[in-house]
This record gives sequence, C-alpha cells and structure tokens, in this order.
Amino acid sequence: TFLKTIYLKPVHQKKAIKMNVTCQCQAVTFTTPTTRPLALYICHCDGCKHGSGARCSTSAIFPRFDLPKGTALACYKRPLSSGHTLYCYYCEECGTRMVHTTPGKKVFAIKGACLEGLTQEDMDKAKHIYTKSAMVPIPEAAENHYKD
Repeated sequence: TFLKTIYLKPVHQKKAIKMNVTCQCQAVTFTTPTTRPLALYICHCDGCKHGSGARCSTSAIFPRFDLPKGTALACYKRPLSSGHTLYCYYCEECGTRMVHTTPGKKVFAIKGACLEGLTQEDMDKAKHIYTKSAMVPIPEAAENHYKD
C-alpha cells in the first residue's frame, strides 16, 4: 500500500481587531473588549450638548470591562433626572470626556469621538435619542426616540 501524505495549507483567518480608544492628548488609551459596539447612539439631550460642546454626542455601547489604571483617567459624578448617578470618565490632562456609565449597568458608553474605527455604515445605523431637543436634522430612516 502506498501511504499518501497530504499537506494542508494553513488557514489564515483575519484576526478580529478590537477598537482603540484615545483621548485628545493620548495620555489615556485603551482597547474595547469587543471588535464592534453593541449599539450606537446619537444623543441630543442638553447634558450631552453641554458636556461635548457640540449639537449632539455619539456614544458606542460596549460590555463593561476594566478601565485602565495608572493613567490620567479621572471620574466625576452627576445626578440624573431618573435618580441614578452618571459616572463620567475623562482625561485629567486634556479634559476629553471618554466613558460614561451608571452603577449596576453591565455596559459602558464610550464617546464616539474617542473611538477609532467607526464607519459611515455604523453612523447610518445609529439610534437617535432625546430628539425633542435636537439642533440638527434627524435622518428620516434613522431610529428616533423623541423624549424630553
């Protein structure tokens, strides 16, 4: 009998790359726990407008993970109208707001401007929230949550 050896070429799988998160001065950098956000929101509430200095703010939702220690990442807390407390993480060096969360939630909202790799397709699928106070047009096809 003749023994035939078959050599298989290695299968090169594209490695899933997690997304980088960076503040403006790059004193705080980390990667997301997943390759894509669970959801993407464009918020038009007054709190986001004041905090970002823009007409709206983009937040990408990711599963909660350990934030980097030993960096310039700091936190302030502010009360919400719901009675919960919002934890707002920012860079102490440049002031860039980077992450929001509330205790007990299993997710982080990472500010879209700090997140590398968001695509136009991601933005087109984003849900618009608190649109009652929107200062920019909401695309007709966008999921729209009209709240106070």
